[in-house]
Amino acid sequence: MIRLHVRDELSGDGGLLLSPDQGRYLSQVMRRGPGDEVLVFNGRDGEWLARIAEAGKRGTRLDLVRRTRAQPPAGALVLVMALVKRTPLETAVAKAVELGVAEIRLAITERANADHTRIDRLETIAAEAAEQTGRLDIPAIRAPESLSRILEAGLDGARLVFCDEAGDAPPLLEALAGLPPGPLAVLIGPEGGFSPAERSALRSREGTIPVSLGPRILRADTAALVALALVQGALGDLRS
Repeated sequence: MIRLHVRDELSGDGGLLLSPDQGRYLSQVMRRGPGDEVLVFNGRDGEWLARIAEAGKRGTRLDLVRRTRAQPPAGALVLVMALVKRTPLETAVAKAVELGVAEIRLAITERANADHTRIDRLETIAAEAAEQTGRLDIPAIRAPESLSRILEAGLDGARLVFCDEAGDAPPLLEALAGLPPGPLAVLIGPEGGFSPAERSALRSREGTIPVSLGPRILRADTAALVALALVQGALGDLRS
C-alpha cells in the first residue's frame, strides 16, 4: 500500500489536505482516486489508514479511518557524515534512513570535497526512504558544521565509532564486542580521508572507538552503509 509522510496532526476526528505534489503523485502517477486507501504518518502520531475523499482541482483530501500502528520510541543511532559530492551523499542519507539512523549530522572536514549542500533536498530523500521502508519517523538532518564543533558539542554523550581508514584499528565487530548498551554515533570521513590532525584529535578524544571496515578502501557512501549495518547487527535492531 502507498505510504505518505505528511506534516499535519493525525487524529481520529478529522482529515487532511495533501500537498499539490502528493496529490499529483496519487492521482497521476499511481492512478488512485476517491475511495482508494493509503497509509500516512507524520513522525509523531503513528501510522494511519486513510481514504481518498476528494481528488481534483481543489486538491486531494483524505479522511482518516483508523490508526494502524502506534509511534515507536525514537532511536539513538547517529550518523556523522563528512560532506562529499552530491550523489554519494544522497545515497548515504537514503541508506542511513533504511538502516534506522535517528539523526544525520553533516561534518565539514579538512579534506572534504564539498562545503555546502541542499538540506531540503536531503530531507526529501529521507522522507521518500522512510515511506518506502515502513519507518514511522524521519531522521533530523542537521546543517553542516565543522567536525571540531560537532566533537566539542559532545554528541549528547554518544560514543563515537570512528571508521579509520589507516588500517591500524581493530575490525568493527571486534571493537564493539562486549560494549554495554548506550547511544552510538558513527563517523564517516571524506573520500580523501581524515587529515593527520583530525585523526590525532579523534584518537585522543574520550569516548571514541577507532574501528576498521576491512582490507579494502571503500567509497564514503559504501563505508556508511557497511558501518551502519554492522553496528545495527551487533548492537541494534537488526539483531531481532
